[in-house]
Amino acid sequence: MSDAGLGAVMDGIGRDAIAAARVLAHAGSEAKNAALVAAALYRDHGRNVAYAFNRKETKDHGEGGNIVGATLTGRVLIVDDVITAGTAIREAVDIIHTGGAEPVAVAIALDREERGQGRLSAVQEVEQQLGLHVVHIVGLTDLIAYLQQKGLGGDVAAMQRYSAKYGIQNA
Repeated sequence: MSDAGLGAVMDGIGRDAIAAARVLAHAGSEAKNAALVAAALYRDHGRNVAYAFNRKETKDHGEGGNIVGATLTGRVLIVDDVITAGTAIREAVDIIHTGGAEPVAVAIALDREERGQGRLSAVQEVEQQLGLHVVHIVGLTDLIAYLQQKGLGGDVAAMQRYSAKYGIQNA
């Protein structure tokens, strides 16, 4: 996560919320991102936050359980790469609540600006249904514009077709 991206996330969530937050990354390759986000929060903003990630499957040996890292207490920031249908975020919220903690916001790397189940985007549905603010580092519209501006439009047509098929119309 870039310095600018982390700053945007903190501004979008509220710096006070981050001060006491723990970071939970959802299972998968983005689980490593929890450590990176926590390290960047400390390095760039002096915020010493604990982090954890949930395993895809519960282990019954070693540490056991489905959470690796810090105990989920207090306020927790959920970190994921994207939101598709919101299922992973709902699972993370359930894990956080089960641990007795409070989810405070969601930070994603890319907002694909996809439709959810209805007229709203998947991100808007998560915000409305779960009451969590979602911030992103970059949106698909921004990514397409950047690639076009830099003359790197080789994949832009495919992204635009994807957006036309799955995207929200007012993105």
